[in-house]
Amino acid sequence: MHAPVGSALGVQDLVDVHYPDADCIRVVLDNLNTHTPASLYKIFPPEEARRICRRIEFHYTPKHASWLNMVEIEICVFSRQCLDRRIADIDKLRLETQAWVNERNKTKAHINWMFDVKAARKKLAKSYPNLETKN
Repeated sequence: MHAPVGSALGVQDLVDVHYPDADCIRVVLDNLNTHTPASLYKIFPPEEARRICRRIEFHYTPKHASWLNMVEIEICVFSRQCLDRRIADIDKLRLETQAWVNERNKTKAHINWMFDVKAARKKLAKSYPNLETKN
């Protein structure tokens, strides 16, 4: 499936299937070019795109979000430790996922993030030239 179609159909699915009674659905997205209201207008007739847009509030993650890297690391660990095999049905998937989450929480699994404020300011100086260079 082409990305804009997939993204647009996914948003339509949120509105019509998952949250049909919600007045406002807040969606957190990265800055991929298909993650915009405009992509809805490319796929759907204007009336349908407008109907969907009225119910969605888009929130975009920062382009240089170090916490996003941590999320991606955790998803990778989840994929390797829990989803490394075929799971036949949705009920089994839910059980396996919950068991994995419980184990991660029990062991207090964490990421030792070593990108501190000083390193961030140095690395992002070109993107944010007005930041003070304090520790």
